[in-house]
Amino acid sequence: MQVPILDLKAQFDSYKEEVMRAIGKVCESQAFALGPAVAEFEEKIAEYCGCKCAIGVSSGTDALLVSLMALGVSAGDEVITTPFTFFATAGCVARLGARPVFVDVDGDSYNIDANLIEEKVTSRTRAIIPVHLFGQVAAMKPIMEIAARHNLAVVEDAAQSIGATQDGVMCGNLGDCGCFSFYPSKNLSAFGDGGLVVTNDEKLAERIRILRNHGQNPQYFYGVIGGNFRLDGIQGAVLGVKLGYLEKWNGQRRRHAALYDRLLAGSPVKTPKIDSNNVSVYHQYTIRAPDRDGLQRRLSENKVGSAVFYPKPLHLQDCFGKLGYSEGDLPVAERLCGEVLSLPIYPELSEPQVEYVARMVLEFYGSS
Repeated sequence: MQVPILDLKAQFDSYKEEVMRAIGKVCESQAFALGPAVAEFEEKIAEYCGCKCAIGVSSGTDALLVSLMALGVSAGDEVITTPFTFFATAGCVARLGARPVFVDVDGDSYNIDANLIEEKVTSRTRAIIPVHLFGQVAAMKPIMEIAARHNLAVVEDAAQSIGATQDGVMCGNLGDCGCFSFYPSKNLSAFGDGGLVVTNDEKLAERIRILRNHGQNPQYFYGVIGGNFRLDGIQGAVLGVKLGYLEKWNGQRRRHAALYDRLLAGSPVKTPKIDSNNVSVYHQYTIRAPDRDGLQRRLSENKVGSAVFYPKPLHLQDCFGKLGYSEGDLPVAERLCGEVLSLPIYPELSEPQVEYVARMVLEFYGSS
């Protein structure tokens, strides 16, 4: 049996005709940069997320970047975040001349350890970026309490977690704004790059709208320097169609995760732990595995796809060498990078495929 880590073609047939009609309408209108399809998608997804404002942008990376710009983060500022995440989280901070300040993560949730944040706050700290990693919301209540005490902005990096909730509240509504990615591998994906910022602060939303279009307001008059962060009309059309399937797809991911949990219970691997007040969307099903690399090789030999997110923490990356971090500074994140392995979790998996993947894992460890 063959089980890839992701199979986008398997999903395409379920919405092909609907999405091709939507793309055709954009082609007929020739409104390719922003336009009606993007505006309609923004309205739909704001309702889905339960927020006042949704601003479509060119990527999840640009969602983070434009949000920090709108919040006034600039050279000399500090932004607290996690080292166990995709590069864009800290990269956007550095692009603005600000300093990423890394805080270690919790070994169960893989998210930033809220108990370690406050000791990193200085007079230069402007914001916190918690990442809702692999589909689970970070511990937002203590993070927001810290932010309130120190007058800090909170930007939720929800690139992997659209549809996830904490205490019944959709992610993106817990901080000052939330940033989503629609990269093709995401739970809600575009036909290329795309992103979104959501917020309940209408003034912040207006700043983001201006900044995403070079800072012009009105056209050809520039009060601020922005960027080209516009979402394409075709991507808006695609996302508007696929949004209608998102809850179904997320539900299928949760069912696969529950089956993995049951099949791998009692084995040497540590399965994902979801906090009781969270509903995860399982962008990844990530285990902690003894002899991770050996397990990955064995899975590959048996035609099972897997992936390592992430093999090296950000604080030890060469590009951040000037920040002065050393090996051992953030031990949990460093240990995770040697242990984590993500198994196939996409919605179109069959139950026999999940069972096969689990059986290959168990056989590697000599258990059944």
